[in-house]
This record gives sequence, C-alpha cells and structure tokens, in this order.
Amino acid sequence: MPLPVLEATAEVAADLKHKLKEVFGYGQFRGTQEAVIKNVLTGHNTFVIMPTGAGKSLCYQLPALVVPGTAIVISPLIALMKNQVDQLGAFGVNAQVYNSTLTKSEMKRVQRDVVSGEVRLLYVAPESLNKDETIEFLQRSNISFVAIDEAHCISEWGHDFRPEYRRIRGIIDHLGPNIPIIALTATATPKVQLDIQKNLHMDDASVFKTSFNRTNLYYEVRAKHNTKKQLIQYIKQRKGKAGIIYCLSRKKVEEIAELLRVNDIRARPYHAGLDQQVRIDNQDAFLNEDCDVIVATIAFGMGIDKPDVRFVVHYDAPKSIEGYYQETGRGGRDGLEGDCLMFYSYDDILKLEKFSKDKPVTERDNARQLLQEMTNYAESAVCRRRQLLHYFGENLDTDCGFCDNCRHPKERFEGEEAVGLALRAVVQTEARFNLDHIGQVLMGLTNPHIESYGHNGLPVYAQGKELGDAQFWHSVLRQCLLNDFLEKDIDSIGLVRITDRGIDFIENPRSITLTKDHNFEEEQKADEEKEEVQHAAGHDEVLFSQLKELRRQVAKQKNLPPYVLFQDPSLKEMATTYPTTLHDLTHVSGVGQGKAQKFGAPFVAAIKKYVEDNDIVTAEDVVVKSAVNRSKNKIFIIQQIDKKMMLEDIAQARGLDMRELMEEIEHICYSGTRLNLDYYLEDMVDEDKQEEIYDYFMNASTDNIAVALKDLGTDDFTEEELRLVRIKFISEVAN
Repeated sequence: MPLPVLEATAEVAADLKHKLKEVFGYGQFRGTQEAVIKNVLTGHNTFVIMPTGAGKSLCYQLPALVVPGTAIVISPLIALMKNQVDQLGAFGVNAQVYNSTLTKSEMKRVQRDVVSGEVRLLYVAPESLNKDETIEFLQRSNISFVAIDEAHCISEWGHDFRPEYRRIRGIIDHLGPNIPIIALTATATPKVQLDIQKNLHMDDASVFKTSFNRTNLYYEVRAKHNTKKQLIQYIKQRKGKAGIIYCLSRKKVEEIAELLRVNDIRARPYHAGLDQQVRIDNQDAFLNEDCDVIVATIAFGMGIDKPDVRFVVHYDAPKSIEGYYQETGRGGRDGLEGDCLMFYSYDDILKLEKFSKDKPVTERDNARQLLQEMTNYAESAVCRRRQLLHYFGENLDTDCGFCDNCRHPKERFEGEEAVGLALRAVVQTEARFNLDHIGQVLMGLTNPHIESYGHNGLPVYAQGKELGDAQFWHSVLRQCLLNDFLEKDIDSIGLVRITDRGIDFIENPRSITLTKDHNFEEEQKADEEKEEVQHAAGHDEVLFSQLKELRRQVAKQKNLPPYVLFQDPSLKEMATTYPTTLHDLTHVSGVGQGKAQKFGAPFVAAIKKYVEDNDIVTAEDVVVKSAVNRSKNKIFIIQQIDKKMMLEDIAQARGLDMRELMEEIEHICYSGTRLNLDYYLEDMVDEDKQEEIYDYFMNASTDNIAVALKDLGTDDFTEEELRLVRIKFISEVAN
C-alpha cells in the first residue's frame, strides 16, 4: 500500500520541523534535507546524491515517522544497520533489523511486529530481501516506501558493485503496486548516476544533488616510506582524538592495530574475519570513546555515525576514488577539522590489479579504470579538492588552498604548446581513444593499434616526443580535463572528447600554467638521503660516546663481546630518544624485555643522569616500539621451537619461506627472547663447526654475517650455518 499523498503546505512544513526537534533534537534542516523529505511525502520517487556527513539518513528516517506503515531500508552492511537502529532506539523510535544475525525466533518476532504495524523502519540486507519468506511477510505488511541506501552498489560501473542490488527493483514490484522509492548515495559519478536511475526505473525521479565539497577536510598523500614510524608520529600528534585507519587486508589490520597498542595508542581491529561479538564490541568501544583508533578493512564506517572522527588514514591505496571519498568522508562530520592522509605506493596499485585478474572481462576492465583514476589522483600535484570534485562532475574554479598540493606546490610550467598538441590529438583521433593511446600518438610510438588506425600518419603524430614521456602526456591530458578543455565520454568508459572550451583554445591559443606530477620514487629517495644525513648527526654524540664506553666496561666485566649487550644502532637510538626507565628502553629497536632486564639498568641510569645534568627534554614522540614479540606469528614460532618442531615445518605452517622465517627468529632473539635450537642444529651443523663459529662470535667485534663469512671462509661455512649458530650464541650469552 503506497503512502498517502501529502501536499507540501506550510502546515506540513511546520509539522516536519516539530518532529525534527521532538525526535532528533535538531532545530533546523541542513541543505536540501527538507526538500527531499517533502518530495518523499508527496509519493514521488526520489534520488539523493549527498556527500558523507550531509545527513542522508534523516531523509528517509523522518518521513517514516510522519506517514503510516513501515519504511523498508535496504542496506548493504550489518554495521550500518546496527548503528542506525541503536540510534533510533535511543530516540524512542521502533526500528528493527532483519538480517542473518537474527535467530529464527527473533526473525518471527520481527515479522509479527512489522505485519502488526508496530515497526516504523525495517532495515533489511539485500540478501535477506531476496528470500521468499521475506517477500511473503512484507506482502502482508503496510509498506510506506522503500529506501535504498548506498545505491551505487547497483551500478556495475561503480566501485562497490553488488549483483543482488540489481534485483531490488523486481522485488519491490512484488511487494505492491506504486511503492515510492528513495535511492541515496554519497559517491556516484555521472555515469553511475544514470545507471542507478535506469536500473531502478527512476528516470522520472526528482533528483537532489548537493555539492561534494567537504571544505573542512584536509587531503594529503605521502610516499609509502617508513610508514609505521610516520603513522605513530601522525597519531601521537593527535593524541586522544578519534581516527580510522583503513587497510586492504585483515592481516594488515591486525598487524597495525597491534603496532598501535604496543605504542600506547588505544586501538582496536575491525574486519569480517573477527567473531561477530568482537566486531560489535570493538565498534561500540569506538563509538563510546573507549578506544581512540579503529583499524579496519573498508567495510567499517559505511553508515557509522560518529561525528568527531578527526583523522582518516589510508595505510594502503584504496581501490577507487569513490571508495577514497566515502572513507575520508567519515572524518569531521560535525563540521570541525578532519585530516585525511593516504600512504601511496604504485606497488599497492599492482597488488590490487592482481586481485581482479580472475573477474569477468567487463568487471576487470572497470576495476583497472578505477585504479588508474586512483593513481592519477595520488600522483597529480594539482589541487586535490579540484580533482575529487571534477571526478564527481562538479567544478571548482580556483584551487582550494587546503590540501598538500596547495600548501606545498610542485614545479609549474608554461603549458600552451602541450595543451594545444593534446587537444589537437583528441580531435584528430576522432575522440574514440583513451588517454594512453593519445599520449602514444603524441610521442610517436609505433604499435599495431596505432598503425591499424593510421594514426602514425596524423599531423600531430610524434609532435610531442621532445616535450615529455608517457607520464608527462598523461598529466597534461588530465589537466585538460580539469580545465574543461576535455570531458569524459559517459557512454564509453575511459574515452574523452573535446569541449567547446577546448575548441576555442585550439582556435585561440593562450598562456596556461600546468603543474608537474609527483614522482614518489624520487621523493622517497630524497627522504632516505635526508634521513641518512639526519641519522649521521641526529643522535647526541656526547651521550653516544658515553654509552659506548659504558658498554665496553660492562662487557669486560661480563666477559662478553660488547655488541652482545647492545648494538651500535640501539645505542644511537638511546642517544636520540633518551629512555630513562627500563620500560622506555624496550621501545628502542633491538631491545626487548629480556635484554632490558639483563643489561639495561646501568644504561638507563647513565641516560637519566645525563638528561638531568644537561636539562634535556626527551623526545618520546619519535619512539616506535615494534610489535614483534606480541604478534601471533612470533608466539607461534616460539611455541613450536619449544616443541622441537623442524623449522621447515614451521615455515610451511605460517606460509613463510626459510629466509623470512630466519629473519623472524632473529628478531625474536635480538629482542631478548631465548630460543633453544640445539635439536635443529644437531642435524644441520656438525659439532666442530658449531664450536668454531661460536668461538668466533665470542671474540669478534661485530656479529655481521658478511664479515664472518669473509673471516671464516665461504669454502668451509655457509651463510645458513653462521646464522643458525649466531642465534644459539645470542640466545645463550645475551638473553
């Protein structure tokens, strides 16, 4: 039964504002909310494109309270349903979920309450909606309207295509005649918008589209280099503030959550592999401020209404601009600051491409195009906000001044010649090709594609080879899009065509300034060189000398080589971070609990005295404690070695190769945990060799394997033998 048509009178408007205040506590509507709600109440189909944080959910929640019957809300995620139902319950609204988390008796209760008209909003997963049992009880219910949240899931051209969403229209038709639909999304390109309307048969829908510009968000992209250290420093600079860190894999989520915890940051993981109750507990802890940071795969956050998220970090590159925009949109939903940081490496893009290699051709090509757009965004030095808005069909005339590219501009150059060539190349290739092909024509490349179309005979062919390489021309063409000289062909993904403004530029060329792209490989190399210089002079030379002398004295007392106590890199870090307690000392790389307890006391005492004598403020914010000994891998390895399991079997059980396993074991050992590998050494290294290697390390000035191989001779000893005996030596004398 469709909802009764209400005229948008002043009386209705007053009643809506009264409900808004009475139930939700707001005095005014935001943006187009009121217009959307009135459109729903008049029984029209409604299509809402509104950025994250702009109040989409109110557009269907409030109408559901005004008209009789139950509003069906189709939502793709259990986390979203739970969050909204909990909030509505707190407002005194009877809202229920209907999904796979319910028991059979709970499902029967919900069905009964919906049929009796007690439930105002029913949140249903699309998978549950497809079941005959669901359709049958909804046909017996009074359905006021259907809200389709995250409607971009309908489109195969979108970033989160879900086949079950494409069956929604047919199911709605089975529920009853003329049921109004409101479809909502925060991320839809012009092509995806058309696809949504076509699939839902909503060509006549009233469309409400608000600006995608989230002016309070600061966008930044950094090279993926020393990422863990950068992450810890970034979060500690925002101590006590709420943040979300997105990772691509469950394994990485667990690893980063553990890293944060051992660095005294209140963090919890969230991913589909966790037990359902653990996920719920972690989500609630984040919403209730019992933890500051949630580390999650992309499923978390879709629809989570936490207004005070102050930073969003993408530890790995996202799969698409849509995903990136939606996830960064979790930040600053209250209008206050929201910092958005992405760590970028092209290796991440290559990994993501591999994930889609087994998909059908259309899906694979679409995924590749989305990744190309992501790469373009990350590597471009043009205003980030202009790029994002342009992607969603919105233009920003001037740079925003509030992103990394605006705050730290890259080199600019005169682009009149390059733009003219690029536009003429699009015209001469008849606007039937993508940016890569156009760039290849301009560079004068030869391949079967270019030859078959005769493009090696075009006037522009090879005219741009002196100006730049493929990356240069790709950048020029993208900046032509941003400047409205070119536009994307909505009907043919990846293709571009010239605009009237572009034709005018060809006819009336003029000066235009373009920006060179980021070269993250070069930037990373420069960072590494800078760090080497800083590392050379970054520690306190006076304290370092004192600690080396102390190490020599203690080693002499204990009749041990000095490096067995603490290696030089560890001493330099002590002379940089000034640990004044044994707990602080365990934050130093290469120093675990065992080593700190065994050798640490005189070093901590010396550092404390030096700090007091010289009135030094310690720099705790640069400390990054490794989570090495607390990860599941390390615990498993220690347990299996205790059980005398062969190393090859341990490696196979954890999906590691032998080199990776040896590195893990060395980390464990050097951090102060004693390991007994005698059972393995007996089979791998004969006793005489063991004694000779052991004696060598006892008297050597360094434990460096390359030096040991040179001293002992590669004819008689292998690297593996030296590493195994070194583990035995360090375990017995240092741990």
